[in-house]
Amino acid sequence: MEDHDIDEDEFEFSRNYFLAKESGKSGKKSARKLSEIDLVDEQDLRAELSNIEPKHEKEIASLINSYKSLYHEWVFQLRYGFGLLLYGFGSKKTLLEDFASTALTEYSVIVVNGYLQSINLKQVATAMAEVLWDQLKPQPMSASGGLLKSQQPFNSRSIDDLIAFLDGTHAPEKECFVCLVIHNIDGPGLRDSDSQHLLARIAACSHVRVVASIDHVNAPLLWDKKMVHVQFNWWWHHVPTFAPYQVEGVFHPLILAHGSASQSVKTAIIVLQSLTPNAQSVFKVLAEHQLAHPDEEGMPIDTLFTSCRERFLVSSLVTLNSHLTEFKDHELVKTRRHSNGQDCLYIPLSKDALEKLVQEINQ
Repeated sequence: MEDHDIDEDEFEFSRNYFLAKESGKSGKKSARKLSEIDLVDEQDLRAELSNIEPKHEKEIASLINSYKSLYHEWVFQLRYGFGLLLYGFGSKKTLLEDFASTALTEYSVIVVNGYLQSINLKQVATAMAEVLWDQLKPQPMSASGGLLKSQQPFNSRSIDDLIAFLDGTHAPEKECFVCLVIHNIDGPGLRDSDSQHLLARIAACSHVRVVASIDHVNAPLLWDKKMVHVQFNWWWHHVPTFAPYQVEGVFHPLILAHGSASQSVKTAIIVLQSLTPNAQSVFKVLAEHQLAHPDEEGMPIDTLFTSCRERFLVSSLVTLNSHLTEFKDHELVKTRRHSNGQDCLYIPLSKDALEKLVQEINQ
């Protein structure tokens, strides 16, 4: 009798299952569209996110202090040719910056923000070569030595020449290397295969040490065995910080929000704050020109150079171009062709947004 009841229950369950599937097929499809969703303004959403109270602050502070106690070991690993790779849940930007500013004071450090949308690695290699050249200047130079050749401008060299210089045997009796700190080496601006292979070549140079962080779970798939164990020569460190991705997240639109002019200004301010005061002043010159001449297609580079030189902001066109490269990498400035065929610079913001931005810069 009991077996019969069980069979009845199983039959009823199976019957209801197939009836539900059948009714689902015959039902009408929804006519609603994703575009009809009323999304909240991005600035409002970020404001709400910023109001979330942090938790477990004491435990997190204790965890960070435990990492700081390992700084001397990390420096030791760098000196012996390893690259440091930090992984774990949470932003590691503050931790990396603290390590660079406190433990790497004896070495030259260049920082790359991999969370940006585009990065010019040729300029990164040029900057590293210039820094290394400055370290080698006190070294005696022979009549036929390679250091004399290094007096040529590095920005006119090929990437192969730059890597050859970084990998040269310039000062065998002295420990001399440049530290390349990369926030999010798996970021959108560095995620392609060409960028990773170029970074691996730079990391393999005898005068280069790399300290980097990763956040994507599939980041190790970017590298092959040679890149991991020979070129980057990673020493992996699990350092979960549980810190929010405040800076990194600014450059990625929120899924449940739409952008606004005020949010664009906020993003531009955060980017400008990461640049040098001279770079900020150069950007201000361009912004004021664009506001004063709204009908023009942009500001010619020669005109910008003249204005900046008169204000003692730049001394050469090379310096100005380095600032412009930073602006373009951060998508603060764009270039378009003037009707007379000349390249002109412009800031891709509305007049209202640009006025707000200039006000923020002046404060």
